[in-house]
Amino acid sequence: MKDEYDLSAMKSRKNPYASKLKKPVTMRLGEDVISYFKSMAEESGVPYQSLINLYLRDCVATHKKIDINWHA
Repeated sequence: MKDEYDLSAMKSRKNPYASKLKKPVTMRLGEDVISYFKSMAEESGVPYQSLINLYLRDCVATHKKIDINWHA
């Protein structure tokens, strides 16, 4: 193995996985929702934001629709 490498001649290329990366967004969630996922995160050892993402991904995969009835 060399002590030093010359990276100046290295060609850059676009990340082929860039389209699959997560996009940061700002969401307003209820305290009860955050508490629910944080408690699940403690039990499972998975970060709560990842749990929320997994749940939403499951909704997308199963084409879940919400039934909203606004009472006037």
